Amino acid sequence: MSEQSKQLAEETRRDVERLEQRERRPATWIGVVFYGGTLGLLFVVPIVAGAYLGRWLDSLASGYSVRWTVSLIVIGIAVGTYNAVRFIKHKT
Repeated sequence: MSEQSKQLAEETRRDVERLEQRERRPATWIGVVFYGGTLGLLFVVPIVAGAYLGRWLDSLASGYSVRWTVSLIVIGIAVGTYNAVRFIKHKT
């Protein structure tokens, strides 16, 4: 093997070892906080958006109605759950 091949093999071995050590290290507290915050936002934002959109649509209808609000909140829960599950599957 040439000198360049040996050097490349050594650098690759060091990189692989460094990556394996990083995978074994426990998560930092700031990483856990960001992960939880992201997961929470992925779940809550569709629910809140559904509530606001539903309330606006209900205000356009005559009389008292909460049909759109309730319907869009339920849809928001489904979308938020889908987002959270997809995020968790992608990260693991």
